[in-house]
Amino acid sequence: MKKIKLARICAIAFSLIILLNSASSALLYSEISAMSATVDLGLNGGSACLMDAQSGEILYEHNSHERLEPASVTKVMTLLLAMEEMEKGNLSLDTKICASKNASEMGGSQIWLEYGEELTLDDMLKAIIVVSANDCTVALAEHIAGSEEAFVALMNKRASELGMKDTSFLNSTGLPVEGHVTSAYDIALMTRELSKHKTVFNYTTIWMDSLRGGEMALSNTNKLIRFYNGATGMKTGYTSSALYCLSATASRNNMDLIATVMKCKTSDERFEDAKKLLDYGFANFISYTPEIRELDEIKVTGGVEESVKLKYEGTDILLTKNKSGMVEEKIELPESVPAPVKEGDKIGEIIYSVGSEIISKKDIVAVNSVKKAGYTDLIGKIFKKLIMFE
Repeated sequence: MKKIKLARICAIAFSLIILLNSASSALLYSEISAMSATVDLGLNGGSACLMDAQSGEILYEHNSHERLEPASVTKVMTLLLAMEEMEKGNLSLDTKICASKNASEMGGSQIWLEYGEELTLDDMLKAIIVVSANDCTVALAEHIAGSEEAFVALMNKRASELGMKDTSFLNSTGLPVEGHVTSAYDIALMTRELSKHKTVFNYTTIWMDSLRGGEMALSNTNKLIRFYNGATGMKTGYTSSALYCLSATASRNNMDLIATVMKCKTSDERFEDAKKLLDYGFANFISYTPEIRELDEIKVTGGVEESVKLKYEGTDILLTKNKSGMVEEKIELPESVPAPVKEGDKIGEIIYSVGSEIISKKDIVAVNSVKKAGYTDLIGKIFKKLIMFE
């Protein structure tokens, strides 16, 4: 009976520890969530989301999980898969992509690819991002996966991996088809992932350019690039059923924001909504950059070496502006660690807090490995000390 009671007490204690840790995580952005709930930005569209690109934290939302047609904002996922193919070495900007008959017959926004015409990936990306070319989008999808249907399967697989639970892609372009839906939140998720591929900004920041040796002029459908301070992209969309949609990215003062809006009645309304969201984010939040401290080595007991070097990754922390000067840092490390130690092993952590609220934690890890000392190593150490003593 005593053993059963003890087990129950341990289980309860363990549960309390988990709850306390969860409470700390829940407190992390409690003030941000509270602010979002009480602010009305007077948006025009049916759905919106504002995300901090660094942390993925939602700063503001309005019907952000409503499943709606995304129109050409769909192409954010198409572009993400293309960027990932480049990262794998399967594509380069010089890769020639040939237009199939199917691609050349796409409707909507296009650059009128001819059947059999070849363009480099560099030119295809310009056309897809700047003027939302459906023909280039399908040609790229077919080049990557063999068919648009196979490419759509890859799109949905990647969406699932990113946690895009409101999304069902049925084509690579966003042309209207029943059941092709996503949400403002999911668009922010895939935009955030695409933003990690910095090459894309070489295209999303183009205001005007040309193709085919200057024969075809391009003008960016995202007017924020020209008229909003700090705008860096990302993708517009419109169909008569989806109405006007937008995924907008902007950067100021070391902070990157993503604003997504859906189902606006006019083009001007979508840009107005995006500006309201971005203005709100830049006005109320700040990206705090912790000082990277040089850490002392820590003692290793029973190892072939007596100490191990330490490091931690310094990443920016999102804060409300009124808390920017109140961050405290605390380093928690043991006096020593037993061998063996592997490179990358967690040794301790650095904790950032404002008052009693923990806002972030970073692992402190071993820079190098230290093997456990054997008998030969121990004898060698003793012999070395004897020689030094003499």
